[in-house]
Amino acid sequence: MSLIVSAGLATACTSQTEGAASPAPNASASTGASPADPEVPKVTQPPLDAGKYAADTCGLLPRDLLASMKYTDAGEYHPKGNTPLTAAGPSCSWKIKGEGIGLQVILGTGNRDLGAGGLAGTYAAYRLKKFVKFLEPAPAVEGYPAVYADIQDERPMGTCAMVVGIADDLSFSIQAQGYQGQDDSCAAASQAAAGVVKTLKGA
Repeated sequence: MSLIVSAGLATACTSQTEGAASPAPNASASTGASPADPEVPKVTQPPLDAGKYAADTCGLLPRDLLASMKYTDAGEYHPKGNTPLTAAGPSCSWKIKGEGIGLQVILGTGNRDLGAGGLAGTYAAYRLKKFVKFLEPAPAVEGYPAVYADIQDERPMGTCAMVVGIADDLSFSIQAQGYQGQDDSCAAASQAAAGVVKTLKGA
């Protein structure tokens, strides 16, 4: 089972079930990294405001982009909550019926509220080696810094999880699951992540 992280929280996603967030790190997790930490990629582009999508996370991905990726069914929205399964922030997941392929986006507003937001929270979680045991820099997404981060590196198995920093204290996560190897899964994740950034730039 693969985990998608959203600035320090993890979300499990399989071809049979929708994603479910894992417990948040405690407050001390956010002290291990900060926006001033030299290891944390900086957000040098204008910070993006994702507030309007907290109640419409499925709207982060344009319908034409989803259709081009063969996601024709509506996404399933999961609001942010106070349980370990929903604390990371609101999310939306899509599936391609009969193919075991899925896509999920998590808006890390819950992590921000817990003081573990942005890529700094992801790096802090990685240092704890609890929910994030794999972290590697990823190509920037529309000018915004990104990392591959997961409980383990499952890219060769066709699952790619990315975290994109859109402000010093806010990020979103994308997971493409059930694809054919690293190149295929990460291309899908990158394509979806770019769609999210473009949506937020136009918000």
